[in-house]
Amino acid sequence: MAAQDRISQLAQQIGDRLQNASQAPEDIHKGVQQVVRGAFDRLELVSREDFDILMDVLQRTRARVEALESQVAALEAAVDPKADGAPAKADTTFPRADDAPATDNSDR
Repeated sequence: MAAQDRISQLAQQIGDRLQNASQAPEDIHKGVQQVVRGAFDRLELVSREDFDILMDVLQRTRARVEALESQVAALEAAVDPKADGAPAKADTTFPRADDAPATDNSDR
């Protein structure tokens, strides 16, 4: 289901809950909160804390990969001094997250 459809459905559910204005404000608040929480669960969002933890892991992993690439290049140069430091194969480094093209997640 498209994100726009989910937002429309969420707005409809909130409107339905608010039409019963004769209910106590506490009941309305609980009902709306339940609808919003359900919508967020379906959107598969992550908390800021989890995002920050994963970014830290990614940065440490990237640093380790770059260190290993340097070690491999040094070992290749030691084994084949004629290579002039040029890689024997095409560059196989992984793209950085900030270099990745934007993806369309509208169908999620």
